[in-house]
Amino acid sequence: MEFENTIGLETHVQLKTHTKMFCSCLLKTGCEPNTNVCPVCLGYPGALPVMNKEAVKLTVKSGMMLGCEINRHATFDRKNYFYPDMAKDYQISENGNPLCIGGGVEITRADGTKKFIRINHIHLEEDAAKINHYATTSGVDFNRGGTPLMEIVSEPDMESADDAIAYLTALKEMLVYAGVSDCNLEEGNMRSDVNISIRPKGENPGVLPTKADGSIDFSKLGTKVEIKNMNSFSGIHAALTYEAKRQRACMAHSIPLVQETRRWDPDAMETAPMRSKENAHDYRYFPEPDLVPVELSEDWLAAWRAELPEKPEARRARMVEEYGIAEYDAEILSQHKANADYFEAAAKGLDKKVAKQLCNLYMGDVMALLNAHETTIDRVAMKPAELAALVKLAAAGTINGPTVKELLPEIFEKGGDPEAIVKERGLGAVSDTGALEAFVDQAIAANPGPVADFKAGKKAAAGFFVGQVMKLSKGKADPKIVGGIVARKLAAL
Repeated sequence: MEFENTIGLETHVQLKTHTKMFCSCLLKTGCEPNTNVCPVCLGYPGALPVMNKEAVKLTVKSGMMLGCEINRHATFDRKNYFYPDMAKDYQISENGNPLCIGGGVEITRADGTKKFIRINHIHLEEDAAKINHYATTSGVDFNRGGTPLMEIVSEPDMESADDAIAYLTALKEMLVYAGVSDCNLEEGNMRSDVNISIRPKGENPGVLPTKADGSIDFSKLGTKVEIKNMNSFSGIHAALTYEAKRQRACMAHSIPLVQETRRWDPDAMETAPMRSKENAHDYRYFPEPDLVPVELSEDWLAAWRAELPEKPEARRARMVEEYGIAEYDAEILSQHKANADYFEAAAKGLDKKVAKQLCNLYMGDVMALLNAHETTIDRVAMKPAELAALVKLAAAGTINGPTVKELLPEIFEKGGDPEAIVKERGLGAVSDTGALEAFVDQAIAANPGPVADFKAGKKAAAGFFVGQVMKLSKGKADPKIVGGIVARKLAAL
């Protein structure tokens, strides 16, 4: 029997606020354990939470970017559980009335087809503390406890590990563009619980079974397994791939699947059982008595909507149209907002031909320098106007390609006016025909061997003379002009 996967993700995103969700403790990584804490985030009896408006704003903006319906009346609940990472034995979360409902993102699959991954809802809650395990003991660091945490719950619309990674990539791109989170997986800014089940392949693969009212019939989706707290895309892909195979193997050997929570072991490259899966009633949700409902005014919503950036997919289409660059280049540039912002600042006012040259330089040499220096474009000394000036000098023929490659690393590291540097050092391209012809004559006279090779039919020998002229001109000659002169003079021999 053939099976198909049903995959849904619960993605937790730490919001980019200065303070915690319900207190004024500073949010900062790398601090000594338990230094950014207070009675509220430590769960002392009698300590009262105070809502962080900025966290509400960032969650709503995320919902707007993702096409969600914004709930004007949101409420908070207590999710009760006993574990060392939550000192007060309950987590303040949203259960019945989350801030954002519906929405979704469109992904592009490897075969080029599109699929819309729906979002069920987005709710806001406080993060738990971090448990650090040592050789013989464990310690709890409450610096993270109380961090504003947005949970984005997808519908089970994904069918493969590739779908899940495409969804997370699109999600991360949108959230970083909106400035709501850094989504730094290494620092735990973005983590996912992945849910997967298998079911017999139906007549319409990928189509979820529904009830009469159109809602998903979860009873026909198979037994769900959850893999907790995955914080790398590669780990998520590997875990889903393994779990899909494991569940199929169980079915093939008549081993019953049970609803459970499993963990991913990256060393063994397999999942392992953790505990039976809890249901909502296990948490004994009830309304949070210390917080009033969040009431969102139309003025607030309008102001926050006005702050939204252009969506990545819209930006890509506009960049192709406005600058005449390839779709692939627009895709790569727009994946990181800082790259797209820098390129557009440099390309402002350039015609499409020069903008294409700028794009080629950025995609090649500039990206290579960024990788070599292990940095990002917003941290380099070179200003967008300086890169644009360098490209304009090349487009005008004032300097040639080798000079561009010579100057770029220096300006990248130190900044500077390319035009002033070219004038000061006499780096302008030699395009005077008389001077170039003299260089060509000198090269031909000094190299009878390659001349004989050319006469013998080895046309590639012409390239040798172009290289010799470039040396004689100290790299300042225009290679195209030189190539024409060399061809003419060799043909006349």
